[in-house]
Amino acid sequence: MPLIKHGRLVEDRWHETDDFAEVQTLAPLGPVIVSLDVWRQHKDAILAFDGPIGLRLAPGQTPDLAAADLHRFEVIALEFATFTDGRAYSQARLLRQRHGYKGELRAVGEVLRDQLTFMLRCGFDSFSLATAQQAQALLEAVEEFAHWYQPALDGRATIPALRRGSGEKSSPVAAGCAATWAY
Repeated sequence: MPLIKHGRLVEDRWHETDDFAEVQTLAPLGPVIVSLDVWRQHKDAILAFDGPIGLRLAPGQTPDLAAADLHRFEVIALEFATFTDGRAYSQARLLRQRHGYKGELRAVGEVLRDQLTFMLRCGFDSFSLATAQQAQALLEAVEEFAHWYQPALDGRATIPALRRGSGEKSSPVAAGCAATWAY
């Protein structure tokens, strides 16, 4: 599956699984993203692999369920089950603002071009896509909006700040947020 990270098409080095038996097979091969259920049931065994770990949250799972362990995850994948389900936006905001998560936030599932700018503004910095055509559409969409009126988590100065000449960041959280892209 194509992966866009920080506005560029990159190789996805992560393996995803919802099955602990697969974790045991995949972990020696490289970084693994596990579901919250697998993490909660097999946390100690997964930590014993001593490799990079990622977490995948389903739409109904709040980041609070893994709050004590967020520092252990290099990537957190948030699932858009359908284009009408926006819970992953809320999960991203909670991870960045409430929990101070600074690692990679990855949008997975129904990731659509029309929603890209909103995902960026909520703190997503990578996007797993089903096809190369979708990846190309997202890469083109990155350049569509250059300035914003409202503050958000992507660290970009708002239009009022630019007019004042201050260039101040859009959010106090944004300064440490990994979602800042260079446009």
